[in-house]
Amino acid sequence: MAGKSAVPAVEVPVGEYRVRVSNPDRVYFPETGATKLDLVQYYLSVGDGIVNALRDRPCMLHRFPKGLPGGKVHQKRLPGGAPDWIPTVQLYFPRYGRTADELCVEKLADVIWAVQMSTIEFHPWNSRRFDTEMPDEWRIDLDPMPDCPWSRVQRVAGVVREVLDELGAVGWPKTSGGKGLHVYVRIAPRFGFQEVRRAALAFAREVERRAPADVTTAWRRKDRDPTQLFVDYNQNARDHTIAAAYSVRGVPEATVSTPVRWTEIPEVHPGEFTMKTVPARYAELGDLHAGIDEAVFDIEPLLEWADRDKIEVDLDEDSGD
Repeated sequence: MAGKSAVPAVEVPVGEYRVRVSNPDRVYFPETGATKLDLVQYYLSVGDGIVNALRDRPCMLHRFPKGLPGGKVHQKRLPGGAPDWIPTVQLYFPRYGRTADELCVEKLADVIWAVQMSTIEFHPWNSRRFDTEMPDEWRIDLDPMPDCPWSRVQRVAGVVREVLDELGAVGWPKTSGGKGLHVYVRIAPRFGFQEVRRAALAFAREVERRAPADVTTAWRRKDRDPTQLFVDYNQNARDHTIAAAYSVRGVPEATVSTPVRWTEIPEVHPGEFTMKTVPARYAELGDLHAGIDEAVFDIEPLLEWADRDKIEVDLDEDSGD
């Protein structure tokens, strides 16, 4: 795999652009045999969906230059050699005292170029280029601990929907591509990351109150029951990112973080959604998150919960446990 490809580069038309894909036969997923060109074809098949998930958001790339066996590169900065039509946004990282120009997808050709640069996973911010310090997406990450069964994730998802319905918020669920589930809520970009995190923690605590045997909100891993589900409110912190809807995951099975209907959650398993199966599902159902921008929720009630419960979030929590 690491050697020079015997197959010449191909040019892939993407809208008004043509993206040159080198080493199209390089096997990225040895377990399935999926190649770089297969990955390109996958992202073309879900084009509107992946662009909708990434549009105008700073995006960290998980690149695998030699395929999965060669290891992962977490890349904030846009890879070198980008054509002048690739959009970026400049971000400042206080911890390092540096800036970085990150990919900021506007069109499908931007995604395909990133795949040409060996990107498998796309991890966008929950804010947009227009004001990167003001999130417009609240993310509910249902993160199972090592001994937490999928049935518990499914059960807690029902509680999450119950609380969202009571708040009048529309949640847009998707599998994580791993063992968990994500629910996104579009919000007005009126508050900074700290306030959105406070709101997210207030919501997580309410879910924990309703399902105490299933849920934990303890931030430090050592304080969590390994059979429980962690509601990770800190995925709303600045520069914390999770795989986008329709992003392939860099795992042997090539699973995909896939939008699902609430009514499907009791029946599905995340392992069902892969590079091979999602294109047909997408062709049948379209983008299940297509309407997310029309369902904007005001987080003021959650901030009132946070005030009531005297909830504060610690900056040290950004770095995890």
